[in-house]
Amino acid sequence: MKTKFLLFILISIGSIGMNIASAQNLNISFLLDLSDRIDPKKNPSTAMQYYQRDVQYIKSVEKAFINHVKQKKIIQLKDQMQVFFDPAPQNPMIDKLSNQLKVAFDRFSSKKSIMDIDNIFSTIPIKIYQSAIKDNQYIGSDIWKFFQKKVKNYCIQDNHRNILVIITDGYMYHENSKVTTGNRSSYITPAFIKAKKLTSADYKAIIKKSNLGFIPATTGLQNLEVLVLGINPSKGNPFEEEVINEYWSDWFRKMNVKKFNILSADLPADLDPVIQKIISGK
Repeated sequence: MKTKFLLFILISIGSIGMNIASAQNLNISFLLDLSDRIDPKKNPSTAMQYYQRDVQYIKSVEKAFINHVKQKKIIQLKDQMQVFFDPAPQNPMIDKLSNQLKVAFDRFSSKKSIMDIDNIFSTIPIKIYQSAIKDNQYIGSDIWKFFQKKVKNYCIQDNHRNILVIITDGYMYHENSKVTTGNRSSYITPAFIKAKKLTSADYKAIIKKSNLGFIPATTGLQNLEVLVLGINPSKGNPFEEEVINEYWSDWFRKMNVKKFNILSADLPADLDPVIQKIISGK
């Protein structure tokens, strides 16, 4: 009995140690929506253009990542960031630029290489967005298909705290992934919300009664946290944002995402402390 009890204690301590180690390693992935939502002519904003907000959101996440890395000893480093698009941009310049945002630190990294990341994330993201806007060939973002086909392989690593940052306006649609099962779908648009009569205070009751929502793209995402930034509902429906949040929240829960946050396209200065807190895990 004593031997078994001692073994149980050792296993428990080992498990706690592994969890602590996992929490110390960050694996942050960005999924960027370069659809026409970032077009300053089609979707202008007098306060701050939406593509400029995106760039600052990315910078806030990077700042939190660097603060995390700086708190660790070099020998403990096993942290990384990467950027994804789905589908891949047709402009090779965007692909070339995004490769510079793939960052990995380990015990062989130097302090200089860590400091260099600040410069990279201060210049490269804006070039990506400006290139996409200048190209004017918005191919959309297939977020649903990314979760179905790629999220497990691309965004989840063992012994890491895995965080996927999705920057989008909250509408999900791509012509190659338009799927329906009963009243559930792989997409949501302003026209869709209006057609389903989700424009009044009883939208939750309608969603529940009709079993509306996204089709789960996958399951088993317990080891993934998701941060959605940039929710920007269209005008005319005072409940539009609440409906979008309901759809996304239900989707994440059905895919077993353990923790998620869905934030509006507020000014970066206002969102920065919120993002810092989420990434730091405090």
